[in-house]
Amino acid sequence: MRKILQERARATRRSLLEAAACLFAQQGYAGTSVNDISARSGRTSGSVYFHYASKEGIAQAVVREGFATWPSLVHRYDDPSVPPLERLVALSYDIARALAEDSVTRAGARLWAERHTINVELPDPFVLWTTAVTRLLAQARAGGCLAAGVRPAATARTLVRAFYGFCTLTEALEGSHALTVRLSDWWQLTLPALQQDPRAGQAPTRPAAASPPTDNCPPPHALSLGAPAAGERKRTARTSERATNCPERQ
Repeated sequence: MRKILQERARATRRSLLEAAACLFAQQGYAGTSVNDISARSGRTSGSVYFHYASKEGIAQAVVREGFATWPSLVHRYDDPSVPPLERLVALSYDIARALAEDSVTRAGARLWAERHTINVELPDPFVLWTTAVTRLLAQARAGGCLAAGVRPAATARTLVRAFYGFCTLTEALEGSHALTVRLSDWWQLTLPALQQDPRAGQAPTRPAAASPPTDNCPPPHALSLGAPAAGERKRTARTSERATNCPERQ
């Protein structure tokens, strides 16, 4: 019986979190009330307060959950047989797709942008991401693929901030559907500055062939900028499930 009650509690918490995420993504923090979350989830307001104590508490949980998938995204790109810069490009497409399609990730991003209006400290979603990019750039340097003078840690901080700003502005101007399309333009500009041998004019805009590269430092035309590479084939259905649960994405 105890196990059944625990499962029910987890299901209730999940339904409340997903309902809140959809509303936060659509309406923002100030535009969403506990009554809205209650109505959207089909649960009582008392249930919301029982599981999350306050609207600030559920916002905090949404941000934490929204970026909780990033570690799993990062781990998909640990395959040493794939060149580090190719893994970096592929990782960026997965993150852009989550920001465009996943309701909880979208809500987390919006709440982070509105964090000064929320009376609770929100987790910093960029620390792990920056660490992962630093590691990939360091691997590229060790393999002789990184341009001279590119410092992994400093460059990772700049890349993460520039990428996030690019995604935010692209969505504001063109809508979330444009993110993965415009990301190719971003990498066309950015990638040659990172590569030891940029071979100007040969940066790709279409997916690379399915066969893996034979070394750890492929030429620019071997990197996939039009779509994710190695990790894309391993994506789970989690993003699609979340999008389905949020009516505005249907």
